Amino acid sequence: MDTRENKTACIFPGQGSQHVGMGKALYEAFPESREIFDRADEALGEKLSALCWNGPEEELKRTANQQPAILTTSIAAWAAFVKRSTLKPVFFAGHSLGEYSALVACGALAFEDAVRAVRARGQLMQEAVPEGTGAMAVVLGVEVATVQRICSEAAQGQILSPANYNEPNQTVIAGDTAAVERAGELLKAAGARRVLRLPVSAPFHCPLMLPVKARFAAVLENIPFAEPSAPIVSNVEAAPNAHPSRMRALLLEQVAAPVRWTESMEFLSREGISRVIEFGPGKVLCGLAKRICPQMNCANVEDDKSLHALLGET
Repeated sequence: MDTRENKTACIFPGQGSQHVGMGKALYEAFPESREIFDRADEALGEKLSALCWNGPEEELKRTANQQPAILTTSIAAWAAFVKRSTLKPVFFAGHSLGEYSALVACGALAFEDAVRAVRARGQLMQEAVPEGTGAMAVVLGVEVATVQRICSEAAQGQILSPANYNEPNQTVIAGDTAAVERAGELLKAAGARRVLRLPVSAPFHCPLMLPVKARFAAVLENIPFAEPSAPIVSNVEAAPNAHPSRMRALLLEQVAAPVRWTESMEFLSREGISRVIEFGPGKVLCGLAKRICPQMNCANVEDDKSLHALLGET
């Protein structure tokens, strides 16, 4: 793979990209990937690997399991790639949970610390809001300004706000269930192509998650952060950070702040990034990248076949 003419950023997916069987092909094909899954099992004191490969799906979808499972699969893909490529990414970025994967990949965060931290993050997020009282919905076909205005109108004293700015015509909203339902009707009337409730157990990246911050701060307090090999474009600022002293605060802020993914990809484009490589299960971020920056080349690594294809092997 000739990388001399490409300025590349490496990106990592978040919740919702999981599927039963993810990472198994990596484990069987690459010693580096096998080591990552083994280290995750040891760090958590349980067979996370077996849950990734065999399910059951309902258990894998639980936030406290889904987060370490996706992180582990993403880093297993990254480890196999690094062993076989001399590529030096210019930037790293990750969508929500994926920001932790990005921090591991760039050397700023130890893998074991990350997998334990996101297990705690998932548990705390799940506990923050009683099940059923909060909701999320993806809004398709409406510009951001309209979504923001309707969130303000529909709140009616409750919590409701954009949670993920995924691409110009796809925004996720989160908040109290009744407010999300009111917004859905108003958005459809405003011309939304679709408003779809997401099958999540908590309303992430909105003010209902504020109680998580203090408890999660205790988890991150004693975790060290190191100098990254390249800057990480943070979800909170949609801007690069290479200072270990700021990483903990950005991760804490991220819990209740919206994911500014559209702006993050636009920043990469302005910086001359011509290609992004997504590491982890699925191709969700590749799809978003193509809609935000159509000129950008995209590739993903989630198993042995996709890695060999990227490397130009047979």
